[in-house]
Amino acid sequence: QIFSNLRFDDSSWSKWNSTNECELHFPQDKQLTSFQQLLVIQAFRPDRLESAMRLFACDVLGIPDISPETLNLKNLYSKETISTEPILIIISPGADPSSELRDLAVQITGKDRYSEIAMGQGQMQIALDLLKKCSSQGTWLCLKNLHLVTSWLTTLEKELNALKPHKDFRLWLTSEVHPKFPTILLQSSIKITYEAPPGIKKNLLRTFEIWTQDEFGKGGVTRSQTLFVLAWFHAIMQERRKYIPQGWTKFYEFSQADLRTGYEIIHRLCERADRQSGGEIQWDYIYGLFDQAVYGGRVDNPVDTDVLQSYLMQYFNSSIIGGSRGSKHKLTSNINLPNSSNFNEYKKICEDLHDDQDPPSLFGLPANIERSAQRMNSAQIINSLKILQRTDVEVDKFDKEKWSALLTPLLNLWKKLNQDTDLIKLRVQPPIEDGSLSPIQSFLQLERYNGIQLVQTIHENLASLSKVIRGISLITNEIQEYTKDLLQNETPQTWQDRWEGPTDSMQYLRAVISKGKAMQQIATSIKDRDIFSQTINLSDLFRPDTFLNALRQQTARETKQPMDTLILNTSWSGEVKHGKNVSIKISGLQLEGCSFDNGRLSESAPDSPSVTAFPSCYIAWIPRDVGQQETRETISLPVYFSATRDKIVTRLNVPCSSDKDKWLQCGAALFLKNIGSQLLFVCTKSSTVDMDSNSLEVNKRYRFDKKDTTTSIDSNESNDHDNNDDYLLLMDKRYRFDKRYRYDKKRSNFDGINKRYRFDKRYRFD
Repeated sequence: QIFSNLRFDDSSWSKWNSTNECELHFPQDKQLTSFQQLLVIQAFRPDRLESAMRLFACDVLGIPDISPETLNLKNLYSKETISTEPILIIISPGADPSSELRDLAVQITGKDRYSEIAMGQGQMQIALDLLKKCSSQGTWLCLKNLHLVTSWLTTLEKELNALKPHKDFRLWLTSEVHPKFPTILLQSSIKITYEAPPGIKKNLLRTFEIWTQDEFGKGGVTRSQTLFVLAWFHAIMQERRKYIPQGWTKFYEFSQADLRTGYEIIHRLCERADRQSGGEIQWDYIYGLFDQAVYGGRVDNPVDTDVLQSYLMQYFNSSIIGGSRGSKHKLTSNINLPNSSNFNEYKKICEDLHDDQDPPSLFGLPANIERSAQRMNSAQIINSLKILQRTDVEVDKFDKEKWSALLTPLLNLWKKLNQDTDLIKLRVQPPIEDGSLSPIQSFLQLERYNGIQLVQTIHENLASLSKVIRGISLITNEIQEYTKDLLQNETPQTWQDRWEGPTDSMQYLRAVISKGKAMQQIATSIKDRDIFSQTINLSDLFRPDTFLNALRQQTARETKQPMDTLILNTSWSGEVKHGKNVSIKISGLQLEGCSFDNGRLSESAPDSPSVTAFPSCYIAWIPRDVGQQETRETISLPVYFSATRDKIVTRLNVPCSSDKDKWLQCGAALFLKNIGSQLLFVCTKSSTVDMDSNSLEVNKRYRFDKKDTTTSIDSNESNDHDNNDDYLLLMDKRYRFDKRYRYDKKRSNFDGINKRYRFDKRYRFD
């Protein structure tokens, strides 16, 4: 009913669909509730879904913004705290108030009148003794990480009720959210949340609330400029986490402790520089300590380490921090460091920054990153909502009706996926290694065997589950074990042990069948050296990293070179200068973070797709000394298994400009095409089909699954349906095209289709 009332053939929707902030510009003649607007954006503009969710939440809750103001502990202490009421600080990962609280205590009550204990095993009695002492003497006490000792908190409650504290006493408590935290202690405390402040401006202002004028201003211009750059660098480190996994590949807990340590390092380096002639700061010390110990000590991904190092080199140098001589370059396009040590001048720079969302260019990220970030964040929110929806299911107790309602869609999907394949019926024997096969042939045979075995294991599991739901078989411990995961829409661990794939069970099933069918086709090409004349789609393989190792091993055999002296070489020209006899063409890669035009990396425009198809290329393992000569105008990009950037397959050298730091900071990376997901299109007269990593532009009337896209619109396939009347009728029937858009003979010409629907040139029918 909603769909029919919206009248999507109206031209006003075309204008709405091309608007950047579409959640604010719905056609005025469409009477939609806030929630209906949310549904429309989820279907047609998922790249704006997170913004729409924020707007919806503010509308329903009647609040102007869901982001709280920057927390000021000093104001909180002076206006809202009393000696008899504990202050409970609820912390989130990456947010540690210890340093800020310690600095506040030094200002208010003195360093010797503040105590803190990190709670854990063996600390309970010490904490109680210190509690009694501090309450009687009127000093401050902080008990940290109470979520680790929830069973002891009832004892703490009793002690608090028995206290008669001094008027200057303050009890500070910190804890992460925990379901077993006592309700009474919660109710009797002042509760505040402590999170890393959103936005560069708020982050900088919090830092300048912690620092005092004396701390900041002593020591000269160079020291003050360096401290401001530290505050800026710290804000960049934290705010880049908004763009996981393209900004950072994971959430790193950069905290106030890192800022405090950085302050101490800079303070000592400036003192040392002042004592020496020239007064130059030794930047290498900052690079090394920040990279290896302070911020870099939290980073465990080499790609993220490269990004961290590029930021250090960009900000901490004599061109930015010129001291009394003045700076040669601006910190950013609109920030030039003052030639003074005046605290208020630097603070005013922070206050003059815009409150609006920080432009991605501040982080070196591409202009279109908001699209991919909102897709990722909103997908996580929806997944969390699905989990909440399933929390009422007792996974340890068999409930036929609930199990049937939740699992029937999964069983139907598996049945549909296997309609045009015989993988579940094949009888295969384990490959025998007798030395007659090359490493690549051995790998492909084993890959096919393992894939078919996995398909048949899944089929046996789901068949048994189906019998239980239909009441013709009894449930066993094994069935109950993997059903627990399926009820939560998660992939059972027994399947993951066979092949580590998507955690979403439906995505896992699609990926397994797709790869299994692909391996069946590849198996016909492994005789002799036929494989080297084929294009191998890496996303078709269960274990592409093992395939690359097999190619390396075969290269070492044929070239008589040690394996550890070979490195991977990449070519887009169609010619491999070295190792021609063991080179192979690969495809199935996607690029995120930038574009690839004219044979090299290029910047993404604001309206560019967040993910683009990467061209096929030739790879070969060549001697290290030869490969090093060919890496001048290239950057080594990681190739990940998926867009989540959890696991690296390999690295490929890609042509780029000389400024490699730009490509590091933009989060440029390759990953395997997600062939297990459905492709959903919107086909209208005046809109462009925009395909990206998830292909979420949705119109359920025109749903293309993977099989149909490869046979009908994928230019890499050789199928030709131009004059096939039966095929055109099948298209009309399957996708319910109305009369204007049917694939009749007059419109079967692909040039006409392209012209009518304005497909982007990369996705045109050919």
